[in-house]
Amino acid sequence: MKLIYPAIFKSFSDKRDGYVVEFPDLPGCVTWGENLEQAIERGIDAASGWILGELADGKQIPRASEYSEIIVKEGCIVNMLRLDIEAYGEKRGIKAVRKNLTIPAGLNAFAKENNINFSKLLQNALLVLAQAK
Repeated sequence: MKLIYPAIFKSFSDKRDGYVVEFPDLPGCVTWGENLEQAIERGIDAASGWILGELADGKQIPRASEYSEIIVKEGCIVNMLRLDIEAYGEKRGIKAVRKNLTIPAGLNAFAKENNINFSKLLQNALLVLAQAK
């Protein structure tokens, strides 16, 4: 599914470079970038994740406003961003993928004694690494 949503880009008001990106049709979907290129990339990522989350929760996604319907404050710009939800879902989606794991027997015993869920532990560790990038 490919979608187009309007995004509002507002330049930082302080001495730093960068843009805040908001989506009038996606409540709470906000991100930023150090420059316009990064703001657009992060905007596409944030909006795609927002949409995918709504779909995963069984909710309907909101209708995208027409470009002409968007009213912005002075100093802001509007750009229509193209979202490819299938591609995003394959790359970062919530669909589970089975992986084999090999660990030393002592660590396996420790994990069993402490009721450690390997899948959850690995997911959390990978999320920390992904967010650090």
